[in-house]
Amino acid sequence: MSQIIIKTPEQIEGIRKSSQLAGNTLKYISDFVKEGVSTLYLDKLVEKYIRDHGAIPAPLNYHGFPKSCCISLNEVICHGIPDEKTILKNGDILNIDVTTILDGYYGDTSTMFTIGDVSEAAEKLVEDTEHALYLGIEQVKPGNYFGNIGFMIGRYAKAKKYSVVYEFCGHGVGIDFHEEPQVEHICPKNSGSKMKAGMIFTIEPMINLGKARAIIDEKDGWTARTIDKKLSAQFEHTILVTEDGYEILSDVGDYEIFK
Repeated sequence: MSQIIIKTPEQIEGIRKSSQLAGNTLKYISDFVKEGVSTLYLDKLVEKYIRDHGAIPAPLNYHGFPKSCCISLNEVICHGIPDEKTILKNGDILNIDVTTILDGYYGDTSTMFTIGDVSEAAEKLVEDTEHALYLGIEQVKPGNYFGNIGFMIGRYAKAKKYSVVYEFCGHGVGIDFHEEPQVEHICPKNSGSKMKAGMIFTIEPMINLGKARAIIDEKDGWTARTIDKKLSAQFEHTILVTEDGYEILSDVGDYEIFK
């Protein structure tokens, strides 16, 4: 098993800048997420914004992924591939997942958007999933167990009668796209290794209205959907363990996610 990388101050600063760019990309694209636009249109805007800021979209050609970001609608849990046929419509919920490579450093973040008149259940799922993310983030501090992130997320989701996707997880990030550790979103209390200052990783809970299982599209090999076609939501931030807690590296302030 690979070691969890403790980042140097220079690396932390580089990862912080890349994470801020990833966050600002989501803030930028939020103005264009509206009924009637295609997911491919959004993807092209994401790529242009990232490249205009001197960076590269990390998903593009990563293990054959064909686009610059992941856009996952409704029952798609993650890794949705933008295309010209998928047009946003009233009532949709969607996740846009952006990862940037700036000066060799990676930043990773995602957020949900809702289009027009979404159902009450969909709106609540989005709100509760964001809350679950922050419950997980609050567990980040030196000496705490990684499993407590998933314990808090899982306990909250269960209380709300949701399920937590276990087939995908958060991950170390910064020097590479995916590093150790794997950050599970449903775990026993006080399980896993302990956090240390200088570690950087994502927390990205995927919460479902129905069953937790995912099915991968056989044709594209990427798109992960809920097994029962019920809605899924996800939020993600890149987190640094500091000497006394955490810093959300990809946090660039609030922007409108309900359209």
